[in-house]
Amino acid sequence: MKNIIAGSLAAAIIALGAGSAYAEPIEGVWKRPSTGTLVRYAKAGGEFCGTVLDGSHKGKSIGCMSGSNGAYKGKVIALDEGKTYTGKAQVTGNVMKLQGCVFGFCKGEDWQRQ
Repeated sequence: MKNIIAGSLAAAIIALGAGSAYAEPIEGVWKRPSTGTLVRYAKAGGEFCGTVLDGSHKGKSIGCMSGSNGAYKGKVIALDEGKTYTGKAQVTGNVMKLQGCVFGFCKGEDWQRQ
């Protein structure tokens, strides 16, 4: 009987751990591969906003997104172009697939969590 209880307890702990691992947060520092730029996404009200941490655009916003569990939608600002796009991000572990979209066509990169 003790083995059954211990096994059930271990299974419950593993399940709880898997649940928290599934909640892929966008919060944190990310590196854009094409430029090496670091961006911090942090909670701001009901959204998560990205701020450039280095380079010529240091301190500027790259837009805000809302969502949870790894799926986010909002606006992405291309600072080098001076344009704002509809954006989406999918976070899986230490990789964020960030995309800007216009008229249903999307272009993006896979960013790395730092």
